[in-house]
Amino acid sequence: MPPSPSKPKSKARIAAYHGGHRGEALAALFLRCKLYRIVQRRYKTPVGEIDLIAERFGTTVFVEVKARRKAASEAETLESVNQARIIRAAQYWLARHPAKAETPLRFDIIFVTPGRLPHHLVNAFGL
Repeated sequence: MPPSPSKPKSKARIAAYHGGHRGEALAALFLRCKLYRIVQRRYKTPVGEIDLIAERFGTTVFVEVKARRKAASEAETLESVNQARIIRAAQYWLARHPAKAETPLRFDIIFVTPGRLPHHLVNAFGL
């Protein structure tokens, strides 16, 4: 059976998608400059997606990237982060990488806004 045709994407939706990719690339570069090693980008699971998985000094870091066109209140943006989805996706990744389950784990958020340096919120939330 052929796949069902998807709805055409609007120009705004396509622009947001590409903006998200640019934000994640900038966040990955930012982390590399801070001596993080990027393990995976855009890790997709049946339960959700993790934007970046990184390591630094033996700590595994699951990073959510929030790219915005305008500087919004970080508290407001932080509320939009679906922590349960990220935690479930991290547990899925850890089930496939059991050696990493024994290392320290952390959940970070990086806010990316044009014209500003990325803001790295370390240990934004926990299990």
